[in-house]
This record gives sequence, structure tokens and C-alpha cells, in this order.
Amino acid sequence: MAGSYCYPYPHPAVTADIAVFSLRQQQLQLLLIRRGGEPFKGCWALPGGFLDIDEDLESCAARELEEETGVRDLYLEQVCAFGRPQRDPRERVISVAYFALVPVERLQVRAASDAAEAGWFALNALPELAFDHAEIIRMARQRLAAKLDDSTLAFQFMPKAFTLDELQQVYEILRQAALDKRDFRNSVLHRGLLEETGETRSRGNRRAARLYRVKQPDRVGYTFNDPL
Repeated sequence: MAGSYCYPYPHPAVTADIAVFSLRQQQLQLLLIRRGGEPFKGCWALPGGFLDIDEDLESCAARELEEETGVRDLYLEQVCAFGRPQRDPRERVISVAYFALVPVERLQVRAASDAAEAGWFALNALPELAFDHAEIIRMARQRLAAKLDDSTLAFQFMPKAFTLDELQQVYEILRQAALDKRDFRNSVLHRGLLEETGETRSRGNRRAARLYRVKQPDRVGYTFNDPL
């Protein structure tokens, strides 16, 4: 339990905000909540909230995400800290932002806590946002794209079993660019992160596609040079 302290200078409050991305309707979408209280009552915002005095940052992010959306047990990665003095009209607030990626079928989103509503929005059609959350989202999107080449983050969008074509589609959506099929397959398989399930998926008149899975799903989100 934290003790009581008195300092001759003011202390800022700290919050955690979370950008949760998923693939819906063949596009990258973001989970937002509609604020149920002031400030910015009725506006859409990232899920998040204030850090408890005896809580670490990642625990705060996970708790606030579950309290406001019902979503839990996601791999969260820290993006950046945002501390512009006037970013929150209530008081001096520093926000530490996180992002997460998840296949939509894993989520059962529900509004809770002080969130009046929760919903998915395409990144190219976001509503007006509270605070500086548009800036946080831009930064999270940039971090996501930058990590595609040297991490397994894209695998978080995938179900337990998937084809290489499905995985390539995810990369193309995240990059917003077409990829050469042969080069992509060679690159992905060369990393040794996937294994065949021994099963196939029918594709109409085309030859059935092999199904793959991640060898160590508990390591999804790590960089390729991390020891596995």
C-alpha cells in the first residue's frame, strides 16, 4: 500500500489508452468507445482510463480495456507517451498508449463502466475523437506498419489455422499494397515460425490449400531476433 507524501510541486495524473485493431470486412478497423461522462460526453474515444496508485501501466491498460469494452487477454504493446499540457481539460494528464491486434472472431465487445457504447470503425472513416486520440491512433498505426517486417504481430489477426493466401491478404491490408505471392511465401516459410497442420481447405475448383498454424502462439508479437 502506498504511503502519503507531500511535495512542493504538482504531480500529473497518468492514464493508459489502447488502440485495438482488427480486420473486418476486408479492412483494418479500430475499436472505439462512446464516452458516457464529461469531458467530451457523447464523443468517441479510445478505451482507457486513469492509473491506480498501486498499479503498473500494462495492468492499467488491460483493466481499462476490459472494464470499458469487455475485451480481455490481449497482447498489448506500448506505443508512446503523450503529454501535451492542454491535452485533457480536467487536469495535467500524461497518457501512455498501447496497441493490440486481434482476429475479430475472438472478441465479444460490450460497452461497460463509463463507456456508453462500443463499436468498430474503419481507419479511413473515423468519427470526431475526444482528447488527442486522433494523434495517438496515427502513431499506433505507424508503429504497427513499422513492425510488420521484423515481428510476428500480423499473426495476431489469424485464426488458429489459416492458409498462406489468407496470411498474405492480412499483410497486404496492413501495408495497403500488393505483394508478390512467391516472394511472400518464401519469406514467411523461411522464418520457420509456421508449421503445417496436416489439413487442407477446399477452394472450389482450385486445388485445396494447405492449412498452417503458428508454432509457438504464446510468442506471437515478438521480434524475429528474440530467442524462441
